[in-house]
Amino acid sequence: MLGRTAGGLYWMFRQLERSENTARLIEAGMRIALTRSSDVEKEWESVVATAGQRAAYLERHERYEPTTVIDFLLRDRSNPSSVRSVIDQARANAREVRTALTREVWEATNNTWLTVSDALARPVLQRELPTVLGLIRQESAIVRGSLHGTMLRNEPYSFARIGTFVERADNTARILDVKYYVLLPSASLVGSSLDNVQWETILRSVSAQRSYRWRSAGDASARGIAEFLILDRQMPRSLIFCAKKIDNNLGHLAETHNARHDAHKQSDALHSRLAARDIDSIFDEGLHQFLQNFIASTYELGQAIETDYQFTA
Repeated sequence: MLGRTAGGLYWMFRQLERSENTARLIEAGMRIALTRSSDVEKEWESVVATAGQRAAYLERHERYEPTTVIDFLLRDRSNPSSVRSVIDQARANAREVRTALTREVWEATNNTWLTVSDALARPVLQRELPTVLGLIRQESAIVRGSLHGTMLRNEPYSFARIGTFVERADNTARILDVKYYVLLPSASLVGSSLDNVQWETILRSVSAQRSYRWRSAGDASARGIAEFLILDRQMPRSLIFCAKKIDNNLGHLAETHNARHDAHKQSDALHSRLAARDIDSIFDEGLHQFLQNFIASTYELGQAIETDYQFTA
């Protein structure tokens, strides 16, 4: 497979995953803001920070007003990570790699672009926001379902899945890192039982509230949620689940080409480090430091994948 085709598939599915993750972040910010009326602006600042867009936002805006943040993250074409921008980019990538996709995946992607573009053609009114965010999540899921249901488990599929899980791992780590301290009433309460509404918002932002209840019998605690989102091997948005999927799909590529690269070594190391940890050792190290190291490792892995498979060739 040409490196440019591999890169197009990888980034197409990173962008689709990012659109869904951004919608979930906005929904989480909206819900938390309703429960923290005394400091709404700080919560919306944390949403922008979690999306990795603080510097870009401050170049254009001085305050974190809810309507301004929502428009920046959903519609602003000057923001390359806005939902509107990434859906445009995903569709452009899909057009470039169309011969590597089934008809169903292409049609689902094109329909997603049409549907989301129409929904974001004008500023989203607050009463419309839940419907629009649900639509963005739904459209991303439809493309993913088309991929699962119609694609051969070959090179294109592997690059699509690697892109999905690199993006998802980064997003889960950022949500945990930023939201963990934003939600805590004070540093003295680290690890204690906290307000269920606020913690459920963290779980909602990664589609994990019901799964967590099944695992924990409803005990919402900082330690429990951190363990679930980092180390649960059956939770499809946990860090270890994502790392395992990246490793597996890189392994398929290594078998196909009969060659291993630096990306394979980094992926193996990342998964092995997670598999060797427990939540006590993570808290002893410091959750923030652990997550920052993970985000840096994921970024380096993404760079290695692009280099090893010559995405720009």
